[in-house]
Amino acid sequence: MCEFCISHGEGKKWYELMSNYSRELLARDGRQEFIKNLFPVLRRNSVYVEKLGAMRESMPLVYRFIRMMTTRQMKREHFGQVVPVEDAEMVIDMAHSVTRLSCVCREATEGVSNARYCFALGFDPEGIFGDYPDLKNSLETIAPGEAKRLLREFDREGLIHSIWTFKTPFIGGLCNCDRDCLAYRYQVSTGLIQVMFRAEYVAEIEPLLCRGCRNCQKVCQFGALEYSALNRKIAVNARLCYGCGVCRAACEQGAISLRDRKGMPEVAELW
Repeated sequence: MCEFCISHGEGKKWYELMSNYSRELLARDGRQEFIKNLFPVLRRNSVYVEKLGAMRESMPLVYRFIRMMTTRQMKREHFGQVVPVEDAEMVIDMAHSVTRLSCVCREATEGVSNARYCFALGFDPEGIFGDYPDLKNSLETIAPGEAKRLLREFDREGLIHSIWTFKTPFIGGLCNCDRDCLAYRYQVSTGLIQVMFRAEYVAEIEPLLCRGCRNCQKVCQFGALEYSALNRKIAVNARLCYGCGVCRAACEQGAISLRDRKGMPEVAELW
């Protein structure tokens, strides 16, 4: 089990626990004010990525200290975990409300202000985002069924589903990410800071069903699917796999499934 499950899961996956979505938890510890103040910080974070990257080269000891402290702070305040689409749908069912809004990450990295790939869970974003007209104008309260339909659509597009805390363990966001997202750039593109756990799963391919079409490889954002020219098959590099499961939607042969991470000793503790 991941670190969050041990600390906040009571023996379950931590995002299966209803109390981690509760209005009572949202009302404590200044969470709503924290959410309100977080978004302008995220908008500036693309600059922070560049500065931290430069520091890693010029001042490696200082960089390692900042990485350690920032990761520790993010785990306390705003941390994510990848989830496959089935678990994302379960999260939708546990949230008190679902509001669709534009992605702050894509705005910060690419200047795109109308990419409505994010879901706010369980809080009133209109009140919180009143000071940010562009975000406020993107808000749309949606029913759970519509949220699930969108999740399946995003899954076919190859977008990675991830849940996010706002002062851990309150789960208040479900994102559908690509390479333009800040978490991806921090963790996967640059390896600067760990801000996102891998999923509780790892992809697995049935060799007899795989035809080597490589469609799954095209949507994998982690470079975890490797093609062998010798046998013309795809294999999973378990150490690179985040268990997002979007490769399954691209496989017309049904050759890909998800396996519980804890049942694979080589990656059971790799988060």
